[in-house]
Amino acid sequence: MANQTQSLIDSLRSGDTRALARAISTVENRTPGWSDLLKAVFPHTGRARVLGLTGAPGAGKSTLVDQLARSFRKDHRTLGIIAVDPSSPYTGGAILGDRIRMQEHFSDPGIYIRSMATRGSLGGLARTTADVATVLDAAGRDLIMIETVGVGQDEIDIVRLADVTVVILVPGMGDDVQTIKAGIMEIADIFVINKSDREGAEHVEKEIRALQSLAARRDGWTPPIIKTVASQSMGIENLSGAISDYEAYLKKENLALNKRAENWQERLVEMLRETLLDKARVQLGNGNLARLAAEVAEHKRDPYTLVEEIAAGARS
Repeated sequence: MANQTQSLIDSLRSGDTRALARAISTVENRTPGWSDLLKAVFPHTGRARVLGLTGAPGAGKSTLVDQLARSFRKDHRTLGIIAVDPSSPYTGGAILGDRIRMQEHFSDPGIYIRSMATRGSLGGLARTTADVATVLDAAGRDLIMIETVGVGQDEIDIVRLADVTVVILVPGMGDDVQTIKAGIMEIADIFVINKSDREGAEHVEKEIRALQSLAARRDGWTPPIIKTVASQSMGIENLSGAISDYEAYLKKENLALNKRAENWQERLVEMLRETLLDKARVQLGNGNLARLAAEVAEHKRDPYTLVEEIAAGARS
């Protein structure tokens, strides 16, 4: 197994697209050996910039990702694109897995596109999105773009993973910035008003600026507001420039490492939660959960002591 893992890593590090696809499938599907693979590739990570694009359904995220990919490729940057889609209720796969708008990129070896199903995860990301990004990083991609599924104001998981978070809003969709400021609005490093040729774009911009005047960020950065019409390639260069400006700001103020440390603090907690939950599920298999639930319902046991016992068993 160790030899197979090392061979796979050597292949994906050399630019073998098939090896990259196999490694991602291993991680995403939790195939035996997935953990060893991630442990082995981690020393080769840390160089890629992770760009997250989030916003409500219909905001034009896919079109924006498509246009940004074109722009970054002009600068000869290699890309990994993770498109997180809703899960099919029948197959569990990604409903929009064909990514029609991005099909022309499939022949470009400098762009690797992977669709992922949420598989029931909340917060706009699949559970294994971060691990897939790690594999793409180890494969030498310069930039990893993550397009979230679009679940609205609760879609904040991306901030734990991305170095740069772009929040996309659209005028005329009933989006009241005031109603979502407590969630998705506070994670933006850059705001994009897409489909800005629509009526109401100026109103959305004014609302964003009003929110920015109420509170300053800890890092001193004021997120710029970029207007785009992605379907017509309008404003894409401005957005690309804003992303570069924020990257430069992170380097200049020595904030990149601090930001990644904060992200890892959140991710470690999440990883611990998942690991302990998986162990607890093993303990509660074979009908034990139903039996214990019945005992609690009949007041034969109290749930608080029971949970403590399960947690203690999961840690051992």
